Amino acid sequence: MTARAVRLDPGNQNGNNQMLVKAPLEGKTVLVTGATRGIGAAIVDALHTEGAFVIGHYGRDTSSANAMADRFRDRLSVEQADLALGSGAGDLWNAATSKHGRIDVLVNNVGAYIGSPIADAATWQKGWDDNLQINLQASADLCRLAILHFQANDGGIIINMASRSSHRGDNPDHLAYGAAKGGLLALTKGIARGYAHENILAYALAPGWVRTAMAEDHISVHGEEAVTSSLPMREITPPSDVAAMVAFLASGRCRHATGSTVDITGADYVR
Repeated sequence: MTARAVRLDPGNQNGNNQMLVKAPLEGKTVLVTGATRGIGAAIVDALHTEGAFVIGHYGRDTSSANAMADRFRDRLSVEQADLALGSGAGDLWNAATSKHGRIDVLVNNVGAYIGSPIADAATWQKGWDDNLQINLQASADLCRLAILHFQANDGGIIINMASRSSHRGDNPDHLAYGAAKGGLLALTKGIARGYAHENILAYALAPGWVRTAMAEDHISVHGEEAVTSSLPMREITPPSDVAAMVAFLASGRCRHATGSTVDITGADYVR
């Protein structure tokens, strides 16, 4: 397995005392759900740059998964699973561990912004069912499997992708989405409190507007200024900002921040 390394010369002008410094995630295996697009793709890029071996999950987008595998040939594997199904999380975890053995970090990035309009009972119920399964239950199932795995392997790290909606709720047509993401925050805090003594760390990220396909769809209809005019930085967060924080937390360089939620909103939501 190859990994990025940096050579440092600690003041020797002749270059005779160079030291080889390991990349922060060298030797670590990271499972990332929803890895082929948007924030997930940026996370894979950041983790790979930091030296990790990445297991990238995808659902149905085979072409993007193949393109990702072609780009990161040396330290990446792709695994397919449908996390909209109750069996999907177990299928993914079993496939990943059977092929790659120990997993050091789980990044629950998968998510879907599914409507749950209140006026119609059928769409309301389906919206809740789908939101809870994809945005909460699948991640919870993976967290459970990761905890059991980490208990047998001297610890590990869980990073859950929540949302600004976790704190403030979402709009009336997406009440279920906000509730599911709020549940993900509570799950993260409970894991952190319950398992820190076993060196199992858990963090959550809560992005706001991020420049993904969903944001671009909104912009194509309403225009970019409709989004940016209300943002303190007057710009939409790039996925690379979220990915950089994931890579930092995955490195274990701030263990005592376990249980924390990192807001990445450009000060759009400040607690």
